[in-house]
Amino acid sequence: MRATAWLCAVVLGSVVGCGQQSATPAADPTPSEATAEEAPASPETPDTPTSEPPTSDPPTSEAPDEATPGESPTTKVPAKKKRPGSARKGTVITAGGSQFGKVLFDGTGQAIYLFDLETSKRSKCYDACAEAWPPVLTKHSPRATGAVQQDLLGTTKRDDGTRQVTYADRPLYFYAHEGKDEVRCHNVPGFGGLWLAVTPKGDAA
Repeated sequence: MRATAWLCAVVLGSVVGCGQQSATPAADPTPSEATAEEAPASPETPDTPTSEPPTSDPPTSEAPDEATPGESPTTKVPAKKKRPGSARKGTVITAGGSQFGKVLFDGTGQAIYLFDLETSKRSKCYDACAEAWPPVLTKHSPRATGAVQQDLLGTTKRDDGTRQVTYADRPLYFYAHEGKDEVRCHNVPGFGGLWLAVTPKGDAA
């Protein structure tokens, strides 16, 4: 019994409780362990900064604009120079033969008439009259050819602002239902007067 109690006391005395340190001193470290712990740490080799050469983008050269397929490059065409003193072309008045002698025509061969009620440059033929007997119009000064006298040609302004050709101060007209190179309406009555073909002298045929 005494031997058993003594053995239990020895065993209980060697048990370490919670929060208690063991009474048994820790064994001294071996020389190799002490050396490893006491040896000063070798200084860390600082990272060598890697310096990369600055990269520079190669200079870019802009290419000239390319023409769109199907399109030709635009080229400037020099403007044509106007000749000094050149005038814009007006309506051409000429003379030609007919059954009534030589009378006036325009440059296309359309016969020209005067209205005997008009004794000045001012026209009296408008509306229905002008539909049947259209005025001879021009945008620029009329031009004489052949036996026509340039100094007898002129213009008069109509109510709508257009310019009507005159000859010997008489307004000139076509007949709307007559073909080229025909003179079928000489001495024809209409709209209160007579329509007459015109000679190069400015008189009625």
